Amino acid sequence: MTWADALLLLVAGTAAGTINTVVGSGSLVTFPALLAVGLPPVLANVTNNIGVLPGNISGAIGYRRELRGSYRVASRLAVASMIGGVLGALLLLVLPEEIFAWVVPVLIVLACVLIVVGPRLKQRLAARRAAVGAPAAVTGKLSVGVGLTGVYGGYFGAAQGVILLSVLSIALPGGLQKANALKNVLAASANGAAAVVFILISDVDWPAAALVAVGAVIGGQIGARVGRRIPDFVYRIVVLAVGVLAIVHIVAF
Repeated sequence: MTWADALLLLVAGTAAGTINTVVGSGSLVTFPALLAVGLPPVLANVTNNIGVLPGNISGAIGYRRELRGSYRVASRLAVASMIGGVLGALLLLVLPEEIFAWVVPVLIVLACVLIVVGPRLKQRLAARRAAVGAPAAVTGKLSVGVGLTGVYGGYFGAAQGVILLSVLSIALPGGLQKANALKNVLAASANGAAAVVFILISDVDWPAAALVAVGAVIGGQIGARVGRRIPDFVYRIVVLAVGVLAIVHIVAF
């Protein structure tokens, strides 16, 4: 690996850590960078998962203020996300990438639609809960949805954050910032579980993963400082824009 390759991975990791903490889809930066320095696709995907994981953790720590009062919800959903992450990692190692290639853009489109109509759906759900006297809680459907997103995160993960944000912002009380804090925890849970699988049964390019990780940790802190200053309305526009860019990138490449 040359010094230019190392610098590329460090910069890509920083960008990915920032993007993942604010929205998600940071893998759209690091995965091509790993390919550019010569890693084959599966090895690049595995290395990318391990490399961005410290950034997920860094972003979750940076958003710890917004997590206050949500630790029980976070722990319950984290279990579902970890189970999904393990399944996704196993699928990556045994299935051809084409299996998910047509599903991913559809999921991101759905997530973008939910981001747009989210406030209205959230109001309707809140009114329905109030009418029947039911508190907002972690339901089985939400756990399944988070688990399935974890499967996708363990498999590849680009735009995993967009999908999680759309689901969490509608299903749980609070604004997008609170949903984003929880999103960082769940993304870290899925990627962490997948990383364990990859370390045990797959090859990892550790120098490349370390460079991405250093950058991702720095980016996680930058993302936490930037993300919490964005108003909800602007935040929805940013998430929507990232989702559209993710779709274009995946379809084009």
